[in-house]
Amino acid sequence: MAKVKYGDDGLVIAIEKYKKRVHNWAKKGIAKTTLAIYNEAVALAPVDLGYLKESIDFKFENDGLTGVISVGAEYAIYVEFGTGVHATGPGGSRAEKIPWTYKGDDGQWYTTYGQEPQPFWFPAVEKGEKVFKKYFK
Repeated sequence: MAKVKYGDDGLVIAIEKYKKRVHNWAKKGIAKTTLAIYNEAVALAPVDLGYLKESIDFKFENDGLTGVISVGAEYAIYVEFGTGVHATGPGGSRAEKIPWTYKGDDGQWYTTYGQEPQPFWFPAVEKGEKVFKKYFK
C-alpha cells in the first residue's frame, strides 16, 4: 500500500502560482483579442455623423476571462449587410417594392434602391479570430 504524505506546502504553493500564471496569461489573450476586434470595428465603421463609430464599446467580465464588444447603433445591421437590392446576409432583400420613394427631412422626395453593404463588424471578428488563434496556439 502506498503511503501518502499530507501537508506538502511547497506543492500547494507551486500549484497556486501556476494557476495564477495561467489565469493571467488567459486574461492577456482575451484582452488582446477583444481590443483587436474593437479597434478594427471602429477603424472600419463608416462615418456620416459618427454615431455608429461612437456606439462601439467593449468591457471585460468574469474577472477578465470574457471580453464583450457591443455596437449600440440600432441601424448597424443595415450598414453591415446593406438594404434594398444590395442587401446581403440572412434573408437577403425583403423589400416589397424596389425602388422606393420617401420624403426627407428637408421636405424633398427621394428615390432609392437601397444602401450598399459597408461591412465593419464581421471583418473585425475575423481579425480577432486570427489574434486569438495566434495567441492561444
